[in-house]
Amino acid sequence: MALVHCSLPRSPPACMVGAPLPNRIRSTETLILSMSPMSLLANPVACPKTPRLSASDHVAHTLKKAIVDGVLPAGELLRQDEIAAHFQVSKIPVREALKHLEAKGLVAFQRNRGAVVASLSRGEIVEYMDIRAVLEARAAYLAAPLVSDGVLAEAAAHLDTFDREDKPARWSEANWLFHATLYGAAGRPVLLAEIRTLYQKVERYLRTRLARQNELLRARREHAEILAAFAKRDRDAAAELTRAHLLAAANSFIISLNDHLNQGGTTR
Repeated sequence: MALVHCSLPRSPPACMVGAPLPNRIRSTETLILSMSPMSLLANPVACPKTPRLSASDHVAHTLKKAIVDGVLPAGELLRQDEIAAHFQVSKIPVREALKHLEAKGLVAFQRNRGAVVASLSRGEIVEYMDIRAVLEARAAYLAAPLVSDGVLAEAAAHLDTFDREDKPARWSEANWLFHATLYGAAGRPVLLAEIRTLYQKVERYLRTRLARQNELLRARREHAEILAAFAKRDRDAAAELTRAHLLAAANSFIISLNDHLNQGGTTR
């Protein structure tokens, strides 16, 4: 099935538009220095030889960051030989990394083109959000009665980070950690992994929603309500508030996309 790209009102920095792929990857590596225990070297970038992170994991991590941040846009051709030369590895770990990202819905393999950054249609994004609402409500329902005071404190710390941050990328990370910390109390690792996969598929499209001040304020309010329901160990309230939170995010995405189209944007 052909993939359709929803072009949202967000674009890479002007200095990166049209830049060669290795340069954009290098820019992303600079962005994640503070988030990663690795020391990334200058051009070209040799993959660190450490038992904790394989070459394919390193390539996958860096490419994923570039895709989610919008540095590598949907439809971008990912040339394996170019990536391998940049990371000073063979094509084998690059191929493994791309297959890993394909499983997460971030990369697609197209006939006669090879690997490209995957894209989703508006309908696919909304459907993924509907599925997330069901799964995350279930996770909240299971987790709320079992949540400990320590987990509540950890979730509150992530919520505080979310409230204090001013960068969309950090909002997204703190948002995931807040929800995942609470869901983890359910002791359902398979369910949490499925939710994580769905989150990664739509994260890059929904991130700009939080850049709108009214949406950010609403997200903060809804997060506080969800945390309060967990603190009361109220499984029904936790599930319903979580479901409503996800559906509101999906609705906000549709409004944002419609506004973009009305201003002359395109869905491709």
